[in-house]
Amino acid sequence: MSAPRSVVLERLAYTLAAPVLAAAPNLIPDSPVNQVVQLAGIAGAGGIVLAAKSETSGAGRKILRWTPLALAAAIDISAGHTTGWGPYGLDALLAAGWAAVGCVVLPFSRHARKRHRPALAAPAFVPRLQAAEPQAPAAPVDDGADEITRQARMLWERAGMPARTHIVSATRHPAMRHDMTILLRASETGRPISGLSEAVVAAAFGVHTADVTLADVASQPGRQGGPGWLEAHITPEATSRRRKAPTDQERWIDRVGAPKAGAPGSVLISTSRDTARGVTFYRAKMADPTETPRIDLAKVCRGLGIAEDDSCVFVLIDGNEFLISAFDEPPLSAIFPATRELLTPDAKGMYVCGFTITGQPVKTMVYQHDKNAPAHGLTLGVSRSGKTQYFAIHMAAQSLNGQVVWLSTVRKDEKTTTLGRYIDRQGSNALWMARSLRAAQALCEIRAEMPWPHDGQPHDYKPGDPRCPYAQLNVYADEFMTAAQDPDFGAFIQTDGEDLTVTGLKYGIGFNPAGQSPFAHNGFSTEMKDNLRQNSRPVIFNMGSPAATRKAAEGTMENAYDVPTIPARYARQEGSAIERAMNGEADPENGVSTGGVAVIVLDNGRAVLMRSLYADFDTDLGGLFPDQVNRLTDHEIRELDKRGLWFDWNEDPRPGEFGPMPSDDEDDDHPRKTSGKQAGKSAGAQRRDTVTSARQALETIQRLTNN
Repeated sequence: MSAPRSVVLERLAYTLAAPVLAAAPNLIPDSPVNQVVQLAGIAGAGGIVLAAKSETSGAGRKILRWTPLALAAAIDISAGHTTGWGPYGLDALLAAGWAAVGCVVLPFSRHARKRHRPALAAPAFVPRLQAAEPQAPAAPVDDGADEITRQARMLWERAGMPARTHIVSATRHPAMRHDMTILLRASETGRPISGLSEAVVAAAFGVHTADVTLADVASQPGRQGGPGWLEAHITPEATSRRRKAPTDQERWIDRVGAPKAGAPGSVLISTSRDTARGVTFYRAKMADPTETPRIDLAKVCRGLGIAEDDSCVFVLIDGNEFLISAFDEPPLSAIFPATRELLTPDAKGMYVCGFTITGQPVKTMVYQHDKNAPAHGLTLGVSRSGKTQYFAIHMAAQSLNGQVVWLSTVRKDEKTTTLGRYIDRQGSNALWMARSLRAAQALCEIRAEMPWPHDGQPHDYKPGDPRCPYAQLNVYADEFMTAAQDPDFGAFIQTDGEDLTVTGLKYGIGFNPAGQSPFAHNGFSTEMKDNLRQNSRPVIFNMGSPAATRKAAEGTMENAYDVPTIPARYARQEGSAIERAMNGEADPENGVSTGGVAVIVLDNGRAVLMRSLYADFDTDLGGLFPDQVNRLTDHEIRELDKRGLWFDWNEDPRPGEFGPMPSDDEDDDHPRKTSGKQAGKSAGAQRRDTVTSARQALETIQRLTNN
């Protein structure tokens, strides 16, 4: 058996170095060989010291590795200090002993590594394959799980324990063969479950992804919760039944409350049916109470499987709850006749002016009980929308409360003429409207100085106070926007109307304009609109289109809530429009007018859809109005007469009544006219200085005649 090559070379080095180590100090004391040996010895001594101080393992091997160098230096130094070869040839003996010990110990070749290389002659080890003894599978830990839990665990282990989770338990749903709920936890304690989805669970149990729902696990006594736990509901049977025959709650969750449905984030509270009124109510709320309902009524109708009809389906929002009413017939197509009982105001000045889709009475006010002031009025709507009908019931309520009413319109018509029989004054042109507003402004000055009988001092108007010496005056201006654009009197009408809106409430005068737009460019200034909005309940009839109605309603609301839609006509959708188109059939003509249907803006800014009470002008309206017409007091009439403001307002304009007369040098075919707000203010300031009585008017005429 031959030795390794490294061993042979190392033994040869020791054998050759021993004679040199013994002879060099004795034969050539100053030879460089001695210096090299001594330096190597110093390095060996340093290595031994470091190895001895080291705290790591293998210090003994390191010491043996450096020992030959240190011993060689010691022999060289001792040989240099002895005489000759030393006693008994000691130098040669030490060198021979050093070589013999090095050949036996072999520090560099044997101790430089942990394991020795095998001898060259040693036969190589050839591994042989042997049949492994069969091992019995590890018996599962018996935790007392039932049969369904064990079966679920087998399927889960077959899937490779997805997301490194373990099935704690599996519970079968009542009356179901395949539906179950499995409780999962992370295999490693303290690690959250991640990477687990419905698709992973569905693949493990062989069901559709839609049949799996994951849910968080709440902490319970005796069981942890949190992200390290998860519940999986596997419901193939329930999902199949839900698709074919869903309950009301399931239909709502899937088709109405889904993220992309008509009312996302909502849950159904109850469903009820009122057979007498032919309506089905769906009451719902937002799952998150801090959210506001966002409702697309068309999507809701499709989700509930009901006819998408804006005349039969309505939504009412109240905070985070809302009510959807689906009627069999258009509820606002019914007629609600006005009666004196409904129109008689209560102690707070409120009376019933109409009814909502649900049959609830809607009230408005003839004065503001909470503000201790009269009430303005704002009525908007296109022609034939129901404004004059609403005027009739509102005037009747005010008259039943003992108030005085003046009505002015731009053009004469049958209904306003009929109303003139039951109120104090009525006229039908822009001049009449300008004179009525001018007289109402003068009444503010008159009433400011009227003494009250109990103390003889003037006071602000207090509605319902029996000591008040005058009655509330309500000035109506129909088609106010048209009159405000009149070339002759429009500036006066707009200026006086704005002033009366601001100052009239202190003196018991309410202003009630009506028209087709609430915006400044059509006659309403921002100040005027704000005062009307804050001191009335605006009523908006059909404005020609749902968008225009919504815009007009939002223009009268402090906050833009959802505004109900008023279509041009109420028409039930019959059959399929697609089938009629394919068969070439005409659409059914079953529309019902929406005249009288209006949006009323209540005190809290919420817009409510109602149908106003119906006053039949073809019959006697005396049953709605009091027996006696309410008029101004004699004192007020005398004071107006002193100012030259109480006469037949249908007369032609008096000289200087609305500003200075044109000069003689002006062409008669091109008389000078004032227009615009600035002209209205200047002329309005001058007209009272020019003519304040009938005598001054006669004197002015005489001066003009003499000239």
